[in-house]
Amino acid sequence: MKWNKILFFCMLMSGTLISISSYSWFSMWMGLELNLLSFIPLMNENSPKSSEASLKYFIIQALSSIFVLFSILMISIMNENLSILEMPLSLILSSALLTKLGAAPFHFWFPEIIEGLNWMNSFILLTWQKIAPFVLLSYSFLEINFLWMIIFLSMAISGIMIWNQTSMKKIMAYSSINHIGWMLSILFFNQFLWMNYFLIYAFMSLILISMFSKFKIYYIQNIFNFLNFSKFSKLLFFFNFLSLGGLPPFLGFFPKWMILKILIEKNYIFLSLSMVFLTLLTLYIYIQLCIQSFIMSYEEKKNIFFTSKTLIFSNLTFFNTFGLIFFLLVLNFA
Repeated sequence: MKWNKILFFCMLMSGTLISISSYSWFSMWMGLELNLLSFIPLMNENSPKSSEASLKYFIIQALSSIFVLFSILMISIMNENLSILEMPLSLILSSALLTKLGAAPFHFWFPEIIEGLNWMNSFILLTWQKIAPFVLLSYSFLEINFLWMIIFLSMAISGIMIWNQTSMKKIMAYSSINHIGWMLSILFFNQFLWMNYFLIYAFMSLILISMFSKFKIYYIQNIFNFLNFSKFSKLLFFFNFLSLGGLPPFLGFFPKWMILKILIEKNYIFLSLSMVFLTLLTLYIYIQLCIQSFIMSYEEKKNIFFTSKTLIFSNLTFFNTFGLIFFLLVLNFA
């Protein structure tokens, strides 16, 4: 990594830390802008796709920042006479932050920009770039019916749009939108559980994206070429994708289980059932990919996957597979 990339990466992290640790909305907005301006140079890889993606990202984020700043200034100016405009300003602020987050129905930019980035920048956009908008959303007043609508749309649209996708980047993007719905459902009830969900999601995404980057997987057909290596490589891919989908007994099921437990305790039964049903749409795609990889017959190339550089994936997958059991043991002995 070049020194200028390291500098911008440090600025990227600093912007997020400023946003989540500030006490004033204006300082939070400044952190968002620092984060945006440092990510643009990281996105630009001197290729037409990355240049287009960076320009689109800048325009969308800049427009969202304008509405965030407008809401902050109006709240500061009105202050004592805010009661009449409190709800509209709150909706404007929340919508702007949800646009930065990539939640439906403000997600239109997200899959297209992911498609134009390399896997490293895609991982940053899928994980780190969501931290500040999530934290700022937790500070804002979000009307409960509006929140439920965003959750439902995020999970429904991602579940529908992920069908018939051939690009792995778009599949990861729509999967991220689905996970946004889960994280929003718990953000205002239990922030510790939200943090655990986010960390587990980032861990699962890191494993898959590292494998995609290492073996130059960009489309579904590339996956079948990769799975030509051995049955062991098929199992690694199989377990990681099912964990990302939240299928028990894999690690990805644990935070979903905890969220459903809390929502049911608060009598949000219909929401819980809707979330489970809509998640099955994305899980079906993952299972379909995995089954196809086992059904299709290729001449296997043995011992190609077992190298010093790729063995780490098997260790990470081991924890991803048995992580649920680990957390259950921790909860029982805590």
